[in-house]
Amino acid sequence: MLSRVHSGAVIGIESIPILVEVNTGLPGEPRFITVGLPDAAVKESHDRVGSALINNGFLMPKTRTVVNLSPGNLRKEGPIYDLPIALGVIKSTGQANLPKLDDFIIAGELSLSGELLPIAGCVALAMQARRYHRKLILPKISAEAAAFVHDIEIFAVSSLHEVVQFLSREITLPKMNKEITVGRMRHYFDVDFSEVKGQKALRRAVEVAVAGEHNLLMVGTPGSGKSMIAKRIPTIMPTPTLEEFLEILSVYSSCQKVSSIDEVKRPFRAPHHTISDVGLLGGGSYPIPGEISLAHNGVLFLDELPEFRRSTLEVLRQPLEDGTIAISRSAAKVEFPCSFMLIAAMNPCPCGFLGDPKRECFCSPGQIQRYRSKISGPLLDRIDLHVDVRPIDTSELRYRKPAENSDAIRERIIGAREVQKRRKGSNNFTNAKMGQEDLRQYCSLDGTCETLLTSAIDTLALSARAHDRILKVARTIADLEKKEDILEEHLLEAIHYRSLDRKLF
Repeated sequence: MLSRVHSGAVIGIESIPILVEVNTGLPGEPRFITVGLPDAAVKESHDRVGSALINNGFLMPKTRTVVNLSPGNLRKEGPIYDLPIALGVIKSTGQANLPKLDDFIIAGELSLSGELLPIAGCVALAMQARRYHRKLILPKISAEAAAFVHDIEIFAVSSLHEVVQFLSREITLPKMNKEITVGRMRHYFDVDFSEVKGQKALRRAVEVAVAGEHNLLMVGTPGSGKSMIAKRIPTIMPTPTLEEFLEILSVYSSCQKVSSIDEVKRPFRAPHHTISDVGLLGGGSYPIPGEISLAHNGVLFLDELPEFRRSTLEVLRQPLEDGTIAISRSAAKVEFPCSFMLIAAMNPCPCGFLGDPKRECFCSPGQIQRYRSKISGPLLDRIDLHVDVRPIDTSELRYRKPAENSDAIRERIIGAREVQKRRKGSNNFTNAKMGQEDLRQYCSLDGTCETLLTSAIDTLALSARAHDRILKVARTIADLEKKEDILEEHLLEAIHYRSLDRKLF
């Protein structure tokens, strides 16, 4: 007897419909055969399904059984087909009546006891279910993340036995309550900007960077607070919108990094400088997201920037411009989102003490040049703000009054972001995303500012890309001060943030 169950194959952060066909009672030697380009994990489902069925009071067929995962030209990976296969066996052998099975998209990994385990790609499966107007059955934890998708009925189950009872109409299950889940979106931080001593100029630069979603490079001596401030940047970023949060969940769920909904917030990723190109960009024989995609809608922090391999840094150029990364492999071609704020930190020289008023630098000019040349001009060109971080004065370090906290800074940033959204009429628009037409429309300068910018470009020998980024940063500074036009002081501050171009190269 033949049965059909709808499921999906997660490719990147997208899900493609898969039809799981189970045919039992075929003539021939009793065997369980899986076809349709299954990988090793899919082939092993025979043993998991068999054990789960028996431990839940069902029987494995004693005839030749063929499981077909259609379409047959698409490689199937992972254990997410365990539950559809088990239900297909139950229905095809007549062990339970499942009248509404065709209304659902179903996925889940089975333990030997029949308990359901979390799966990768739950958000993509929810989007597939909405696209094809079907309901969705998922393991409990995976269903919590999928519940962020609008206009879909999602049912969370914990075991094979519970699924069969539900589909047989022996029990009813509540739909996942999206409002309750959305209400759990909030900040989960145990750090705050009030803990940062001194560094007024750096704090200002960070506020400007976050307000416009600009990339930032901090250059300063060890112990000046670069890493401390970087780790607190997510605390001043606006709470993600539902759309942004769903994108974050899509990336994390595609590589099964969501075990609890509370774990996902504005991402902060800080890979070690020994990371490979694949670890940073994503990849593998069957592509999975890298650090730049895991930082989507959040922060990618690269500490000790010159210690990264130059080839690894150079692959950041295209993602910084486009906000997406396309990875081609023999198994699949996948596109991942990677719209992130790049926050980088470095020392001014190999020993770290160049320019320190209290400690002497013993690096030779050649050593300093080799150290700085690890960061190419084109990459530096794509970083909007370069900040020279000075050592903290002892009097500031011992000052006991708390500095301004993250909530106060975030309120100003939210105000500037709202101005940008209203100007463009887009919920997720920031000044860093302005194109050429936006620059012409929103960043016009008067005669004095035009002369000032032209002089700065010629004096610092800046590129056309740096010219555009100065305008974007100046626009953000004006937005923070609620000014309609870019004024001379806004432009001067934005130009100041490019002064490291000459120092480094």
